[in-house]
Amino acid sequence: MTGSTADTQGQRGFQGYQDLPDLAELTGSQDAAVAGAGPARRRGVELALLVLAVGLSVCGYLSVGLARHGTVPPGAAGYGAGLGVLALLAHLAVRLRAPYADPLVLPIAVLLNGLGLVLIYRLDQETPHDQAALAQLVWSTVGVGLFIVVVLALRDHRTLQRYAYLSGLAALALLAVPIFFPPVNGARLWVQIGGLSLQPGEFAKILLAVFFAAYLAANRSALAYAGRRVLWMRLPTGRVLGPVVVIWLVSVGVLVLERDLGTSLLFFGLFVILLFVATGRKGWLAVGLLLGGAGAYAAARFEPHVHTRVADWLHPLASIEAGEGPNQLAQSLFAFAAGGMLGTGLGKGESILIGFAAKSDFILATAGEELGLVGLSAIFVLYAALVARGYRAGLALRDAFGRLLAVGLASILALQVFVIAGGVTGLIPLTGMAMPFLAQGGSSVVTNWIMVALLIRLSDSARSLQESDRSQQEDMVP
Repeated sequence: MTGSTADTQGQRGFQGYQDLPDLAELTGSQDAAVAGAGPARRRGVELALLVLAVGLSVCGYLSVGLARHGTVPPGAAGYGAGLGVLALLAHLAVRLRAPYADPLVLPIAVLLNGLGLVLIYRLDQETPHDQAALAQLVWSTVGVGLFIVVVLALRDHRTLQRYAYLSGLAALALLAVPIFFPPVNGARLWVQIGGLSLQPGEFAKILLAVFFAAYLAANRSALAYAGRRVLWMRLPTGRVLGPVVVIWLVSVGVLVLERDLGTSLLFFGLFVILLFVATGRKGWLAVGLLLGGAGAYAAARFEPHVHTRVADWLHPLASIEAGEGPNQLAQSLFAFAAGGMLGTGLGKGESILIGFAAKSDFILATAGEELGLVGLSAIFVLYAALVARGYRAGLALRDAFGRLLAVGLASILALQVFVIAGGVTGLIPLTGMAMPFLAQGGSSVVTNWIMVALLIRLSDSARSLQESDRSQQEDMVP
């Protein structure tokens, strides 16, 4: 096959890739016109699901108190009322400013956040000197407050596209700040001022998603076709690919200096996914896997902290065989095994034996032990549904920036869940990250709520476009 013929076929394929969402929207609009109804607002469905989410969270809270002390916890009414008020305020904001938003996104976030509060409260019963549930509830309140602000203030997601380079520079600044603060548990991730501790990298991931989406949307044709052909790929010119690669390399380099390799993996995966979605070139996935594998091998070989994690992953029971007792990964595996199919019941597990990271990195082990495989599977289904709704919004949007931003935000959640769940179950080496909404961490829960707000805005734009098309077709009918 000649080069010109291959380029022509590649252009036709990419053109088809670009047209797919529009064809889907056209088909959906025609079907709606035939049926005589567009996408319903379904805010009543959202409210009913929110009531269910709050109710399940309160039941979990009560179960912990009954299992541990045989009585209803004294703060049960306040916990239920607080979570219910937060959910109601968020619902009213969506009803007011995003009436066509996906009705599943907000209830899933509330249920995951409520379950996280229950799990942290349950672990607090084992650590009287370290109570974290109240602080997590405060941070959840802040997160819902910012959710409301974003939903009310951001009327059009395309406004963010104007601040692409500002977002990239701000992300780099946030990533660099922890370098100047003392390390915690071997990693420089936190900024501690007085009694307040923040993790700037959590906020940086949203800014980088905005930058990548805006830049790739503006240069997707050049990234797909311009430049020289190397083997089976046509590489873009340095002028086009340079800025995004520089920002990615600097961000990953800073994270390596901080020994935050989990977030480095997250940003690398986000970069490769968005580059593939923007160009439609499968070769980028192959290049990404090769570069990611090479980087992981180098880090495991030359970075002592990472080398230890890899050694624990390959031999999780080595510390027991050496007479030193089980390490954190071994205790996590024991917790999952003890849970079995249905779990021991909330409040009846022993996952606190994991140690200081039981409420953060290893909180999924508590869910696996006390809720069992059935409960753990339900949690994964909730995450999968949230990610799928983000992808669905991206497919329905017409502007390239909105598509890439929706895919990027959903991919961040998917990558986080995979990396954390894979680490604590022994599927991949452990990396320090927070399970979205479940794990202890103020920065994490606030960032997750901001991402949910952006997904709400994107899904509202997508479904309102379908409603607009339906109205226009109805007006054309004589």
